[in-house]
Amino acid sequence: MKRKICVVITARPSYSRIRSALLALRNRDDVELQVVVAASALLDRYGRVVEVIRRDGFTVAAEVFSVVEGENPISMAKTTGIGLIELSTVLANLKSDLAVTVADRFETLSTAIAASYQNIPLAHIQGGEVTGSIDEKVRHAVTKLADLHCVATGKAAERVIRMGEAKETVFVTGCPSIDIAAEIPPKGALAFDPFQKYGGVGEIPNLKDGYVVVLQHPVTTEYEASFAHIQETLNAVKDLPLSVLWFWPNPDAGTDGTSRGIRAFREKESCPRLHFFKNMQPADFLQLAYNSRCLVGNSSVAIRECSFLGVPAVNIGSRQSGRERGANVVDVGHDHAEIRNAIMSQMTHGRYECDALYGDGRAGSRIAEVLASAPLSFSKRLTY
Repeated sequence: MKRKICVVITARPSYSRIRSALLALRNRDDVELQVVVAASALLDRYGRVVEVIRRDGFTVAAEVFSVVEGENPISMAKTTGIGLIELSTVLANLKSDLAVTVADRFETLSTAIAASYQNIPLAHIQGGEVTGSIDEKVRHAVTKLADLHCVATGKAAERVIRMGEAKETVFVTGCPSIDIAAEIPPKGALAFDPFQKYGGVGEIPNLKDGYVVVLQHPVTTEYEASFAHIQETLNAVKDLPLSVLWFWPNPDAGTDGTSRGIRAFREKESCPRLHFFKNMQPADFLQLAYNSRCLVGNSSVAIRECSFLGVPAVNIGSRQSGRERGANVVDVGHDHAEIRNAIMSQMTHGRYECDALYGDGRAGSRIAEVLASAPLSFSKRLTY
């Protein structure tokens, strides 16, 4: 019998974190792959990730609409609750042998609880890492609900085992998003027109003289400051001597403040070099990042993929606090002068050496092998 493996994708970053594993699973004869798309991955204002998934040739077994408007702590909790209710039914109908939840967004809890209470073994991708914000609690809570653990680094594996998970259930696979980065042609020029392919908002700047990419999300534990935080970053990049390509934030507590800050800035300031995008296919985004002079914000892309690609990065604030990082990252606070100075310094430095801290480009096949062949169990005890 083929093992029925249900992978739940809930947001834009979740897909890039699992895409190469999905491709490897789809090519196996011993697996029936069930892809479920939920939450913000279905919404237009966050780029309709479900359409990217279908364009990549995957059949979507179910769609789960669960996002509650508000983009505040209450809406996050309610979205998690609705996701739990709906995913419980989806998993029961699909009769999955194994459920897979990705990384540390709040929606991952819905999958973890729905599977655990139905005695469906749960695999967790990218546990054992340390960061700031609510992600820290969610990640470790999912680890304790999970039965299989595919982690990105050796240190992450050590943390998961110290949390009481059995060594034989923990596998160091690397991060699947590095698999996408590994396919970017070295020293290759940008092979597509981002404005023609993805549209976006704002005047179309000239990219020939270079550009920076900005991707900044609200910090859920500091959500009331999100408006002020984004103002500092906007003021830091508005007078840079090159173009700025800005990507819309994830749906978290504080996203409304971040969005208001961006809209208010656009109304008041003339920004001919600034262009905004909702989303891009993972490979296109990484190619764009690879050809940039610097990546700015607080996304883990700066630390994971950009470390592998050698892209200079400026990490702002506490959202990635504690995460393992390479030499390409400079950390700054929410101060426009500090941010701008760090960007200028990173642009002067130029490309860094490749750092394979988060993987060597073969994580997807390793994860697929674990999910397809590891012994399954939904019962465990704390080891110590």
